Amino acid sequence: MAKDCDNTSCGRESCEGCPSAGGGPRDLTAPMNSRSRIGKVIGIMSGKGGVGKSSVTAMLAVRLKRLGFSVGILDADLTGPSIPHLFGMKDIGGLAGEEMLPAESKMGIKIMSVNLLLEDAGTPVIWRGPVLGSVLRQFWSDVVWGDLDYLLIDMPPGTGDVPLTLFQALPMDGVVLVTSPQSLVSMVVDKARNMAEMLNIPLLGVVENYSYYLCPDCGRRASLFGEGRTEAWAAAHHIEPVVKLPLDPAVSELGDGGHIEEYDGGGLDKLALCL
Repeated sequence: MAKDCDNTSCGRESCEGCPSAGGGPRDLTAPMNSRSRIGKVIGIMSGKGGVGKSSVTAMLAVRLKRLGFSVGILDADLTGPSIPHLFGMKDIGGLAGEEMLPAESKMGIKIMSVNLLLEDAGTPVIWRGPVLGSVLRQFWSDVVWGDLDYLLIDMPPGTGDVPLTLFQALPMDGVVLVTSPQSLVSMVVDKARNMAEMLNIPLLGVVENYSYYLCPDCGRRASLFGEGRTEAWAAAHHIEPVVKLPLDPAVSELGDGGHIEEYDGGGLDKLALCL
């Protein structure tokens, strides 16, 4: 216990990691696998669920791959993993001694997800926070990612324990925020922005998903969820680029059928080229 510290005023049960205890804050960064060489680690984050964060992660990975980059996805949404389904993947990657090998999609996108480790994809993951955090560290330290230009982290929604673990354990180069046009969602995603800024994680762009719908017959553009305020919100916080993606039944059909790699990804060019 530090000198002049009675361990009562701060509410801590222990002085471990406390700056007042000497030695400064504890480094929580997990070591990268010795056989992995990763250029940039990008988190894809949302303030709440239901805004298409995992779909955006998958589509961005496909676009980066089409641009010639080597890409991996770490599916960190452990209680709601959907990345393997979007890519139509069921088989696990493999083992290299005590290390794990990620599975690879048809295009060669490397993927690690808890759903690839379960016998039944419908089995719920009923784990407490410390166990979730331990598994995510293993996905970083024990998985042989090899040579990657980008590793995209499909983060769980919100600002709770697991996103905090990811920010502290992984060397994030930045995050992309995903939202939808409703003002309520924008309010919630502001919490995600604040969390990233408090932890000194750069904000690399924002995606407004389900921004509009184009009528296939007349080409009329309709804002089904109202006019979004994302551009004004991003400008106020000096975040760019801003990408608006339409509500496209064809993309939903590709994802539901496990064929997301057939997405051409043109709508994400502005974001992909800025990462």
